[in-house]
Amino acid sequence: MAVLFGMGHYCRLAGRVMSALSRRQTRGTLLPATRWYSTQTTGDKLQFKLDDRTAHSSLDLFKKDTGVIYRILGLDPSHVQQNPERFRDWAVVFGDGQITGGRHYWEVTVEKSSEFRLGVALVAMSRDDCVGTNSSSWVFGYVQRKWFAMTTNQRVPVTLVGKPDRVGILLDYEAGLISLVDIPKAKVIHSMRAMFRGPLCPAFGLWDGELLTHSGLGEPEGLK
Repeated sequence: MAVLFGMGHYCRLAGRVMSALSRRQTRGTLLPATRWYSTQTTGDKLQFKLDDRTAHSSLDLFKKDTGVIYRILGLDPSHVQQNPERFRDWAVVFGDGQITGGRHYWEVTVEKSSEFRLGVALVAMSRDDCVGTNSSSWVFGYVQRKWFAMTTNQRVPVTLVGKPDRVGILLDYEAGLISLVDIPKAKVIHSMRAMFRGPLCPAFGLWDGELLTHSGLGEPEGLK
């Protein structure tokens, strides 16, 4: 159970993108634990790319798999390799870095999107769910010019953010904290507390425009 630092949470299931890919799992079922990722780390400066095996058919990767763009029509699902790691109903993609401990920081350029979610999820999260709607993911989202923090389908408004071109994500695995960071001010804007019980990976939902990830970074100097 995660605790969100904020007030006025509410529930809403939104942003669903239906596809014709066949359902091979029961809704809510976690993937097997024996999954391989290209990066595994417990130290600082996590480096990752976006994992095409997980990307919904409406999402295209670019810039050496560090960026993702939303295509309103998407690919014909029959032209996408079917595998249990791919999201079938939601415009979601995971990063290929597996996090089992430590404190990590990365940034995301968001200036070309007006609807997205950024955060982390359990590597084995069900591909029938969207990030933020279950107890296996913790995200910060932006829609209708407003920010929110979200997990277990509960939202908490995040204020005083505006629409920066680029934001930071700070994860402290042992402390059970994920935070949204104001990069120019080197300041934590909002945090969620959770009990992480298993390997995590960066997670992204996108329903407009594009996102560009920046990993292998240290924390901003003087972050508070």
